[in-house]
Amino acid sequence: MDAYEVDNLIITPEKQGAERFGTVSYPVRYGHFSEIRTPSHTFQCNLNGEIKVIEGRGNSWPHPAEWLKRTAGNDWVYYSAGDYKGIYDLLGEYYYPYLSYPSNSILSDNPFGSRAPKTAISSWTALQRRAGELLSRPLPEPVKTLLSRVAQSTPGVLRSKAAQLHRMIGGRVTVLPPDSRHVDYEMIPVTIAEGCLLNCGFCRVKSGRGFKALPRTEILEQMKHVKEVYGKDLRNYSAAFLGQHDALEAGRELVSFAAEKAYELFEFEHSNLKDPVLFLFGSPLSILSAKEGLFEALDSLPYSTTFINIGLEAADCATLKGLRRPVSVETVREAFSRMLDINRRYQKVEVTANFVFSDQFSPDHFASLLELTRNRLDPIRAKGAIYLSPVVDEQSLDDARRREILRRFYDLKIHSRLPAFLYLIQRL
Repeated sequence: MDAYEVDNLIITPEKQGAERFGTVSYPVRYGHFSEIRTPSHTFQCNLNGEIKVIEGRGNSWPHPAEWLKRTAGNDWVYYSAGDYKGIYDLLGEYYYPYLSYPSNSILSDNPFGSRAPKTAISSWTALQRRAGELLSRPLPEPVKTLLSRVAQSTPGVLRSKAAQLHRMIGGRVTVLPPDSRHVDYEMIPVTIAEGCLLNCGFCRVKSGRGFKALPRTEILEQMKHVKEVYGKDLRNYSAAFLGQHDALEAGRELVSFAAEKAYELFEFEHSNLKDPVLFLFGSPLSILSAKEGLFEALDSLPYSTTFINIGLEAADCATLKGLRRPVSVETVREAFSRMLDINRRYQKVEVTANFVFSDQFSPDHFASLLELTRNRLDPIRAKGAIYLSPVVDEQSLDDARRREILRRFYDLKIHSRLPAFLYLIQRL
């Protein structure tokens, strides 16, 4: 659609981005969106008129290829280009997402402590108010429609919508699967089971409740309400996350039901984005107890890929004990072997594994990870990945510890016959 000039604003009510997510070393926008450019910033909104992306313009912005993104949970994430090669080795992507809340990052930079992101967000708030004032002018209908939506999407409304989403799904998503990096963490969450089978002592992101699958009627009602929250912007989504922390344990019938209904109700067939994807978590116990029929059902779904991330965490006795994790080394190894077997046998199902790591863990921890990721695999596998989640207190990290943690990560990455990446705990 054409761009319109209103005072010092250039307003494009409709723009079309890429139809498929990809791993590229330059800024890409996905789906359909609108754009308002000012002399200092470019603001991009979703189909509801809600701010989605802010790019700075001019010398005051840190880097022309970096941007801010607002999530459906109303968090801001700063995408840093940095050293392309180094970031790709760490994450498997060319941009490092700095989070505006405490997580498990081992990099010392904090863009949110600088002026540029704060100025960008406050500039949007000012522009959002100005949009309401411009509505009194005789403007082209596409511009007026966009400005009306922007004016209604106040910071208070955005906070309220995020809170409503969290209420619908039973609380904030405290951790997204690491594989969701493939869709830039853009997914619609649906809770099909509460709690976790293990509730390990070290874990900071789980509820602490025992596992409980939800009834179908409750899941269906949840999806209908979530759909209303996403509104017009539903068309910019083609991925679903079945939560919470061990949806795999819910079994074939419930997982298949939820996945099929999500595809249908969220209208992924008509999405602006191609190749719909499904994500869920599993545990060593749930992947070992899962029947083959579950993976056969997942392989037959209309999703291009179903990613299942298994929290293995450690494969040596000392670390498992220190983590207060009630599983044996043998169980972890069996679960890892089942992961490899599933990846070999099913075309549209990909299982990945998560392990914790720290500079303070014993040498046995890293030796056991090498034994799994190198010695147990003959050829280099094309499917599957290993994610390493730093167990760190960001406030107590100094440069020497950061260098040591990264050194250990790269040592494992070099020797692993599966791709290995850092796992940044991102919420929704």
